[in-house]
Amino acid sequence: EHCHPLLNGVSVCTMKHMIALQLLPYVLFLTVLLAMSATSHAAALRLDLTHADSGRGFTRGELLRRMAARSRARINSRWSPPGRGANAHAVTVPAARGTVGKEDFNSEYLIHFGIGTPRPQHVALTLDTGSDLIWTQCFCQVCFPQPFPELDTSASGTAHGVSCFDPLCAQGGFSLSGCAVGDNSCFYTDSYGDNSVTTGKLYEDTFTFQQAPNGKAAVVPNLRFGCGMFNTGNFGSNESGIAGFGRGALSLPSQLKIGRFSHCFTTIVESRPSPAFLGTPDNLEAHSTGPIQSTPLVRNPESNHYYLSLKGITVGKRRLPFDASAFALKGDGSGGTIIDSGSALTSVPEAVYQSLVEAF
Repeated sequence: EHCHPLLNGVSVCTMKHMIALQLLPYVLFLTVLLAMSATSHAAALRLDLTHADSGRGFTRGELLRRMAARSRARINSRWSPPGRGANAHAVTVPAARGTVGKEDFNSEYLIHFGIGTPRPQHVALTLDTGSDLIWTQCFCQVCFPQPFPELDTSASGTAHGVSCFDPLCAQGGFSLSGCAVGDNSCFYTDSYGDNSVTTGKLYEDTFTFQQAPNGKAAVVPNLRFGCGMFNTGNFGSNESGIAGFGRGALSLPSQLKIGRFSHCFTTIVESRPSPAFLGTPDNLEAHSTGPIQSTPLVRNPESNHYYLSLKGITVGKRRLPFDASAFALKGDGSGGTIIDSGSALTSVPEAVYQSLVEAF
């Protein structure tokens, strides 16, 4: 495990050449250990996380530039000032992708597992704490390139479509949903903050999670996911879809009925995978050099994101001259401080940013 480039204990640390992001008011992105309110103590599942740029031959400088570009694109595409647009809260799954020039920039970390039986088919999905739906490309009509075959649900003996009369079809947080033409399957459309769109059918099948390299696979039946047939926008060429880890009913943690999950992120220059745990491992504290620190999450009725109660920022021994209201969640659901697995850099209000720069 490694300290996030912009985190150091409870203080936010940075380097002058790493703080050139465009910064929007009232948003702070942190990548830290994340624990949901404990409702279950089921045995933990371990997934391997790989960095989106791992093994792609980029230099350290290129990796840093790509990381900054992804963060900037994600912030620009998913956040707009209050009141902009016809319905500021219409999009409920803002797992955004961005482009800079002609080069695609996808999210930070991918998880890998299998879907279907008897032979699980490989998927590589972006871990996204800012969305709920799990989906992967299949039966492609309009799709983005991916480095392995798209999912074929007809090859699975346990796959079946979800009915459009199922409550989750109407209440799954989709931009649009209803009955597919010619049958009663659930047809959905989800739009993202950068106008990327995925459209397809909701399916149910068995997921197979490979545990530690020499461990036994965990097989979980009856999990629901989107079979994305029309997928347009800024998606990465090394992913096949998105694994939503948000608070909604269709997210992976929610479907597994696991009340806690955690992840350890490697630095961008490492190629080895790092673990993500769904549930609480028995040996979570075994190698800790001190007590594990925690902070409560704040629930926002207007959003499925994970909010923190940020009180302030310290540089060295100097506390920046801002009180907690600068980062607080407002009564109308705006403002607040969220953790976002899809952004590596931290964004703060412009006034806070200027004060942060002056503190160095």
